[in-house]
Amino acid sequence: MVSSPSSPPTAVALLSGGLDSATAAALAIEAGYRVIGLSFDYGQRHRRELDAAAAIASALRLPEHHTLAVNLAAWGGSALTDAAIAVPTTGVEEGVIPPTYVPGRNTVFIALGLSLAEARGAARLVLGVNAIDYSGYPDCRPDYLEAFQQLADLATRAGREGRGARLWAPLVHWSKTQIVEEALRLGVPIATTWSCYSGGARPCGHCDSCRIRDAALRAAGRPDLAGR
Repeated sequence: MVSSPSSPPTAVALLSGGLDSATAAALAIEAGYRVIGLSFDYGQRHRRELDAAAAIASALRLPEHHTLAVNLAAWGGSALTDAAIAVPTTGVEEGVIPPTYVPGRNTVFIALGLSLAEARGAARLVLGVNAIDYSGYPDCRPDYLEAFQQLADLATRAGREGRGARLWAPLVHWSKTQIVEEALRLGVPIATTWSCYSGGARPCGHCDSCRIRDAALRAAGRPDLAGR
């Protein structure tokens, strides 16, 4: 459904189930957008995040939430899709892209998000990517987002007509503590989000994602939410 001139503008938010994407979606809602959620079952070991994404979509009262199956695990190449590759627990070496990087993941996800955005007449594609407190993935950096925006403008009918969706990554330069503080302000259900990479029933507390999240929660004065 394309928004009419009198209705709120529409945004599509890529919703992983994690804290960052939930916070970005909440920011879009606060900005006055009607937000549609889009999640991906890509063969990730931590499929628990899909349950979290559905719960967040419900908590944020999104009018639509879609989950697409895109089996990136078919060829592996990442600790998140291949159980034979260990999830790092000792930190990330400066300048080295860690094995939790999933080849081509954001390129695939953003392309599909732009497809939904164009079909719905959305003004924004909301991304929870962050280039500061995570692992320096190549597809979470500002230059990547700028280049993808140029591609989107050329690759879609809406873009060619000057009305294509804008990629919006409000958290890209924020620290994890800033993100937690904003999530608290917005009333994001932090305890419902899922960040652990290890694929267990409960957060491992040792992978890079768990450690960064828990440290930020403690720094923001919410140690009660750490380890959840």
